[in-house]
Amino acid sequence: MLAENKTMRTGNLITLTAALCFTVSQVAVVQAADWFQFPLHPSKDAQQAPDICGSVVVWQQFVDTDFDIYGADITDLFKPFVFIITDDIDDQLAPSIYESTVVWQSYVETDWDIWAANINDQTAPQSFAVSEYLDINELAPAIHGNIVVWQYDYYGDRDICGADITDPNSPAEFPVALYDFEQQAPAVYRNTVVWQDDYYGDWDIFAADIWQRNKPAEFSASLVEQDQQRPAIWGNIVVWQDDFFGDWDIYAADISKPDSPVEFAVTTDISWQMNPDIDAHLIVWQDDRNGNWDIFGYNLTTRQEFQITDDPADQTEPAISGSVVVWQDERNGNPEIYTAVLDGPEVAHCTSSIPGDIDGDCKVNFIDFSLMAGYWLECDLEPEEACWQ
Repeated sequence: MLAENKTMRTGNLITLTAALCFTVSQVAVVQAADWFQFPLHPSKDAQQAPDICGSVVVWQQFVDTDFDIYGADITDLFKPFVFIITDDIDDQLAPSIYESTVVWQSYVETDWDIWAANINDQTAPQSFAVSEYLDINELAPAIHGNIVVWQYDYYGDRDICGADITDPNSPAEFPVALYDFEQQAPAVYRNTVVWQDDYYGDWDIFAADIWQRNKPAEFSASLVEQDQQRPAIWGNIVVWQDDFFGDWDIYAADISKPDSPVEFAVTTDISWQMNPDIDAHLIVWQDDRNGNWDIFGYNLTTRQEFQITDDPADQTEPAISGSVVVWQDERNGNPEIYTAVLDGPEVAHCTSSIPGDIDGDCKVNFIDFSLMAGYWLECDLEPEEACWQ
């Protein structure tokens, strides 16, 4: 395990290195817009833990006596095509999807294993085992590309393992983080795996570059005091829930330079914000600032926070792909999977870089001018004499 010293926060916004493009100021929250929200598959069965990739949503559904994995193709929003991915006996939980592959944890005889299915043919998904050790619990899978990651207790505590499933008939397993204490809740984007880790006595966020499968290059994303949990990743941005100030907030870090990650606050409202997810420039989470759980979002480009749902019942466990958000919703008395397609200024994205846009918000204004003025006549040339020629 790495031996970095713990870092303490000293204000409402902390960066581990100076990073002007991620300075987050207090912004007004845009109230919930009139986005079309609808249940994917209305049912009295409990539907939970949704995930989404492109036009396909997956979730776990309690049917008769156990949980199964369901999917819905929402290419036609008004006629989602619902299909069963697996309805084996016992429980199948915690689905994760990337393109045409779905992974989940499946209880088989005495323990939890990791299974997957190819859903190119949604009427006949093709299931296969990713990892199944007798009397070892393998849990909380996540997938991106051909890489699946999960936590398992082979050595008595929980560690992070992965597998390349390019060949579904012979998944190639490899260790990601096999250390003392607990490593849990992994997420993956391309060759980067992130997880929560209590090596230092509280939960921190760690990451590893797994480009070399036999030698993951580990680094820390956040080592501040208190707990950082439930990481999600897209590109070079990791997000998580953080209780440094005594309630759960959403923080993030740019890990494009692994030796000096840049941490920043997404939302630090005095209520609780939990269970973040990220896709491209949009972050979503569940938020109880209005007395119940709602779904909120944040645009990394425009630096604007916005509310997605405002129903008085609870909306939790959001996931996002592109501009489509899914969540677990109790407005009808039992948990169902709802979705909304976001549009408008709240989800605006940058079409091209603009010369002079120093803070990266796709606009050139007085903020950029002040940032430039703050560095006027500074020079970083080596040797220094070259600055005065």
